[in-house]
This record gives sequence, C-alpha cells and structure tokens, in this order.
Amino acid sequence: MAGISVTLEGDNIQLAFQKGEQSTAVVMDPHAARSLVRAVSQLLAAIGESVGEEGEEMPEELVDVTSQTIDIGMDEHGMAVVALQAGAMPPFLLRLKDDEARHIAQSLLEILNSPRDARVSHGDH
Repeated sequence: MAGISVTLEGDNIQLAFQKGEQSTAVVMDPHAARSLVRAVSQLLAAIGESVGEEGEEMPEELVDVTSQTIDIGMDEHGMAVVALQAGAMPPFLLRLKDDEARHIAQSLLEILNSPRDARVSHGDH
C-alpha cells in the first residue's frame, strides 16, 4: 500500500507519496493546494464518497510544483488521478485510492483553514 503525507514547508504545503522503495514529494503554494482540494472533493462527490480522514507521515525530498495547473480526473477504473509537473521531473500522473484521496483532501483543508501563525509555528518545528 502506498503511504501519503501532507506537511507544511514554510508557507507551502508538501504532498509526499511512497510506495515500496519509490517516493515522490511535491510542494504547492496555497492556491495550488486549494485547487487540488476542490478537484479531489469533486471527484469523491462524483463517486458518491464523502471526505474522511486517515493519518500517515513520511517526509521525503522536496520538489516544487512547476505546473501552471494541476489537473484532476478519473482513470478508466474510476480512481482519482492527479496530473502535474514538479521541478525538473517530466510531467507525471498520481493514481489515488479513495482513502488516499480523502486523506489528502481532508489534510489540505485542515492546513488551509488553520490561522497563518499556527501554520508557520508547525512548519518551523
């Protein structure tokens, strides 16, 4: 099973994925994170799921998102797919299980809804 963590890196949000020995992490500004939350929430609503929460933490190497947009959709099996580009890496797709998509959406909402001073405090520790 893939591990997913969402953490603060200064004023940005880090989204990290690990499956087996492979790991990827991207850093998003608040605008990109809100777009991702909206898109994942819409996907969950489209498949009749509500947003829940589940926690895992796996910090990885940081790569800034360089896409002008983050595209969200579903694959042929109805799984959530996130398409973006990060740093010098080529564009890539992330396929998420329902519980993974819910975890990301809920975690990003909690971060974005917290006061700025709380975000900075948690991000610096």
